[in-house]
Amino acid sequence: MSVSSQRLPLSACVITLNEADRIEACIDSLSFCDEVIVVDSGSTDGTRERALARGAKVIDHPFEGYRAQKHFAVGAARNDWVLCLDADERVTSTLRASIEHACLGGFAGFAGYRFARLTEYFGAPLRHGNAYPDRVLRLFDRRRGGWRGDREIHEHASVDGAVATLAGDLDHHAYRSLADQLARLQRYARLMAEHQHARGRRARLLQMIVHPGWRFVRGYIVRGGFLDGWRGLVYASVEANYVRQKFIMLWLLKRGQRI
Repeated sequence: MSVSSQRLPLSACVITLNEADRIEACIDSLSFCDEVIVVDSGSTDGTRERALARGAKVIDHPFEGYRAQKHFAVGAARNDWVLCLDADERVTSTLRASIEHACLGGFAGFAGYRFARLTEYFGAPLRHGNAYPDRVLRLFDRRRGGWRGDREIHEHASVDGAVATLAGDLDHHAYRSLADQLARLQRYARLMAEHQHARGRRARLLQMIVHPGWRFVRGYIVRGGFLDGWRGLVYASVEANYVRQKFIMLWLLKRGQRI
């Protein structure tokens, strides 16, 4: 994973837990980076071994939360400029060219870069609705930002300084199946409800109806999710259900109920 002396050094950071079926493709897409750091939180399916075989530096670290885990990975990197990916993401050739061009320019004038994320859904990409372009800030100078805040779910990086948008997509192979998506979103709904409840937010009954409905209308109709065919309909429906679950859980927590 070497680069020429003209390029500003770049480290890639990935967090994992039982990602043996996806980690190799992720690391392969990062072959242009100086190093790949994989922070693993106890995989039992061979993820660590496959990452090591691909040349990554693997660090074992107990899971403390999505944001905290990514923050730890950034701190373990050898270089100040870092590119953060999840194991289900892959840098496309167009995005790689954009990143390498920015490297050659020394990332001049910017503290970070964002780019679009393209989600693969039941064998085809979602190019409309709430799913795309879903721009994420994942390439940044850790001296000027990182995974800040105290929210461990739906975490995002931020920087102090200018942010540019790069051409190219980050391929996102998010869900192995519908069951995987439903289980994951239910977990996310619980974590978000607990986070919001701890910070004093309370849910009203009307929100259980209005917010899921608006999420569906915004994604499927306003943002053109219907253009993705039946996949767009399924995705928008599942998204709306996630919002409904979140507000139901938040409403129950207000009443001292277990979720």
